[in-house]
Amino acid sequence: GTEDDKEEYFVFQDVEENSYEAPLLSGVSACPYDFSLLKTDEETGYKSYTDEKNGITARFGIDVSEFQGEEIDWEQVKTAGVEFVFVRLGYRAYGETGELVLDAMYDQNVQGALDAGLDVGVYFFSQAASAAEAVEEAEFVLKHVKPYDISGPVIYDTEEIKWDTSRTDGNTSQEFTNYCKVFCETIEHAGYEPMIYSNLKWMSFTLDMEELAEYEFWYADYHEIPQNPYDYAVWQYSESGVVPGINANVDLNLWFQKK
Repeated sequence: GTEDDKEEYFVFQDVEENSYEAPLLSGVSACPYDFSLLKTDEETGYKSYTDEKNGITARFGIDVSEFQGEEIDWEQVKTAGVEFVFVRLGYRAYGETGELVLDAMYDQNVQGALDAGLDVGVYFFSQAASAAEAVEEAEFVLKHVKPYDISGPVIYDTEEIKWDTSRTDGNTSQEFTNYCKVFCETIEHAGYEPMIYSNLKWMSFTLDMEELAEYEFWYADYHEIPQNPYDYAVWQYSESGVVPGINANVDLNLWFQKK
């Protein structure tokens, strides 16, 4: 029909360089960033972004979990130019029991980062298989952020378990979208800023982006230039960053600040 002729598509690649074609959604805000303005420090690989004309700058940050080890020197991290950190609060196990687990280094990482004067957000890896479980996850997160002065976002990390069967394999696209909303609404209701972590494959083929238009996204893409045609608040651009004070590779992020 004539409707189909008008539909626009975009092409992107995943981390394994597989190519995908997805319809471009007109109801979702377009990406406002001009990546010709992106700079990369040759020594560190750290990226920076300033768009004076449109009043958009970016803050540089990292995200950490127990996989970064027990001895992070947060003063050194801050001295290296890191401005914010997203700390993994925990996860729901993807096996059948689906128990909620606090990241082994959560309290130490949050306290250390706050003591060093960094802005802190937290993220939780979801395996909700019902709306009630998404609420349960949000309440678990709220209980553990309460003791701290968290000024950054509280992030819902929803993704595909590629290497194994998981308890969310039966979720429909609509269910995954609903669980994002339920989690984010619960977080927002408690006075925190919700955000959703995702990659482009998940955003293109699983989540209903038009239904999630009111929420900010933390977007993962390790290509030189991000491929996402839509707006997002944070770009996770590397999973192999090296930061003084951390004895393991660490994810690097830019958090865009729109004036």
